[in-house]
Amino acid sequence: MRILLLDTNHPLIEEQLSKKGFLLEADYTSGYDEVLKKIHSYEGIIIRSRIPLDKDFLTKASHLKFIARVGAGMENIDVETAENLGIKLINSPEGNRDSVAEHVVGMLLILMNRLFIASNEVKNGIWRREENRGDELLGKTFGIIGYGNMGKATAKRLSGFGVEVIFHDILPNLSDGFATQVSLEELQKRADILSLHIPLTQETHYLIDEEFISKMKKDFYLVNTARGKNVKTKALVEAICSGKVLGACLDVLEYEKSSFENLEVENADLQFLLNSDKVIVTPHIAGWTHQSKKKLAQVIVDKILADFVK
Repeated sequence: MRILLLDTNHPLIEEQLSKKGFLLEADYTSGYDEVLKKIHSYEGIIIRSRIPLDKDFLTKASHLKFIARVGAGMENIDVETAENLGIKLINSPEGNRDSVAEHVVGMLLILMNRLFIASNEVKNGIWRREENRGDELLGKTFGIIGYGNMGKATAKRLSGFGVEVIFHDILPNLSDGFATQVSLEELQKRADILSLHIPLTQETHYLIDEEFISKMKKDFYLVNTARGKNVKTKALVEAICSGKVLGACLDVLEYEKSSFENLEVENADLQFLLNSDKVIVTPHIAGWTHQSKKKLAQVIVDKILADFVK
């Protein structure tokens, strides 16, 4: 089976699959059109986010048996077309769930305790104690939307912080020892902190908008390590300015490129987020640890071997 690698990943993918008899060919530079011309020659593709696999691409991939994405989200793949063509879709959300969960907690602790602000002030000769009083997690209600791999790992990490964790998910009966499932209305009523762990779909695009924020009973902190377009930036900026959103931890932004490599839009709302001391922004790295790079790759290899090696 010939497999085309379109993005760089941990070398264990090539090492382990080659030993099992797969023929792997790497192309990390060709654009969409160049890859389209040769895709009919491959039975498998391993990707991250560099090239979108749309309907035209998949239709021309006449021998394709599987697409493996080293990561969780599948929005750069036309999933419906792939399924109609009998192409198996593989991803690896198990591989970076721990990384994402630690990132969520880390960003919150930094934001709520003003650690960046206080550190920079001291380094510049400014010693402010009263102005840098923190806000404790203890006693707060932590609301999660989306209780899959990332949401569950986040709830588990929070178990020692003395918070009550509640969540909303479209699937029923997911409560466990770390969190309790509630309706969206109850989550909006009770949550002091809101953390998103959802894919980007038509239903979740701009899920957090003016209407959603207005239904939050309490002033709250927002954490987004999911997808940038889950949150309407203009609504978030307005809510920070009004005090409804106490602060935001953003690993993803509405204005990212689809490949997540950089920002593709510059505007006043983005500049507000980048300059606000109530916002922490990181460059889509919540799932991007040294450990997760290896785990993501291993999950992909294990799933490919389970499905295509007897």
